[in-house]
Amino acid sequence: MARDVRIALDAMGGDHGPSVVLSAAGIALERRPDIEFLIYGDEKQTGPIMSADRRLAARSKLFHTSVAVQMTDKPSQALRTGRRVSSMWQAIEAVKSGAADCAVSAGNTGALMAMSKYHLGVLDGIDRPAIAALWPTKRGQSVVLDVGANVECDAQQLVDFAIMGEAFARAVLGLERPTVGILNIGAEDVKGNDAVKSAAHMLRNVKLPIEFCGFVEGDDIAEGTVDVIVTDGFTGNVALKTAEGTAKLVAHFLRSALKRSFFGTLGAILASGALGTLKRKLDPRSANGGIFLGLNGVVVKSHGGTDALGFASALDMAIGMADAQVIPKIVADRAIALPPPVQTAGAVAS
Repeated sequence: MARDVRIALDAMGGDHGPSVVLSAAGIALERRPDIEFLIYGDEKQTGPIMSADRRLAARSKLFHTSVAVQMTDKPSQALRTGRRVSSMWQAIEAVKSGAADCAVSAGNTGALMAMSKYHLGVLDGIDRPAIAALWPTKRGQSVVLDVGANVECDAQQLVDFAIMGEAFARAVLGLERPTVGILNIGAEDVKGNDAVKSAAHMLRNVKLPIEFCGFVEGDDIAEGTVDVIVTDGFTGNVALKTAEGTAKLVAHFLRSALKRSFFGTLGAILASGALGTLKRKLDPRSANGGIFLGLNGVVVKSHGGTDALGFASALDMAIGMADAQVIPKIVADRAIALPPPVQTAGAVAS
């Protein structure tokens, strides 16, 4: 059931800052009039934009800060210089204090993850948080993680990603028994490195309401072969950027072909409805937003270069996470799948 959700916004993050972030907040309010915003940013830049939107001004509180984390800042540098004063820091701190249900930023990914881990900490038993993305497929949507937080992962971390991904799929996508696969260079059991082989062995015996389908390949992502695709952050990020680039290339080729001749232009007019549908499906803005899973709080990362429609999609993801109460579900599922070892009666503490 939908409930009032308070969102902490880093208004200064991303390539465009308050102009995009606050415009997106206005779009989100059209979809969910019950949400509230805690906006952290420079009052001189944010104030006029808020004043121009009465509904946004009525549903928001502005907290002034003149400091913004730069896209070029190293995470360690952002932690040292951004404490207590940057818009990103204060937005995440609002989640920690309970003032906000979730935080959304288009700022520096490394800094956002570092600050989120510092403020919120990771869930018990989770070694590393992952960034999850909702991926459009032929069947609808799939959850893919990790797409950038962890370059290298061992088998246990991949299993953790699977648990977080399936809990997210059940809570947000409403899937009773999601299918799960590990991204690999082939579907055969003998292929892949030791980490993916060991993770597959563990997931075949896990006690969760999932159907583990073994290994899947790159073309299975777009097919929607499984609901949850597990991979390391290096491979996942390359796959994500490749898919975005391919979508832009297809759109470019299509525009060029339709403008090449009179009959092409006429065909475009006649097929305008179908082409509009295709454009929406290929638009990366509709799936914009990386969800930080594994933290003791909800944080969503928007693409830094997106526009207001794209940032609004990230806000939709944050609202969905808050509504579905994903974090308790991850904790419960991990306890079922990987219970702590039982100490025998004769065990002696060393």
